Amino acid sequence: MADEEKKKKIPMMLIVVMIVVGLALAGGISYFIASKIVADKSGTKIEQREPGTFVKLGDPKDGQLVVNIGGPSSGRYLKIGLVLEMKPQKEEKKDKNALSPQEVKVQDTVLYVLRSQKVEDFDPSKQENLKELIKREVNKSLGEERVYEVYITNFILQ
Repeated sequence: MADEEKKKKIPMMLIVVMIVVGLALAGGISYFIASKIVADKSGTKIEQREPGTFVKLGDPKDGQLVVNIGGPSSGRYLKIGLVLEMKPQKEEKKDKNALSPQEVKVQDTVLYVLRSQKVEDFDPSKQENLKELIKREVNKSLGEERVYEVYITNFILQ
């Protein structure tokens, strides 16, 4: 009788061990596959670029632009603070109070873009479109991809 119980215990132990090993193996394979899939989806190539320099547009004191929008008869004004993250370039020694030709071009282009927009285009839901438009137009005026990102630091529409 002891031999029969021993024979029953060995196959039962073998079955339990095989189930545990099988579960561990299945879990390991599942984890490996899942981590590969997640890594592939979130592993989009991140553009490597050098850190940009930040250029604040507008009045040197408060760093904001005041623009008449919607045409001369609309009586609507936009007070906006913009900061552009731009590709760094070789610094030329200059007077701190004088604007570089690049800064003049950038400010002129931004003012043109803001003035050409309709009042409806300044809706908060369309802010990303406005930032992309400013980035595209400034890059076009400079003749190369210099602007990395446009940040709106202040936005008052009256």
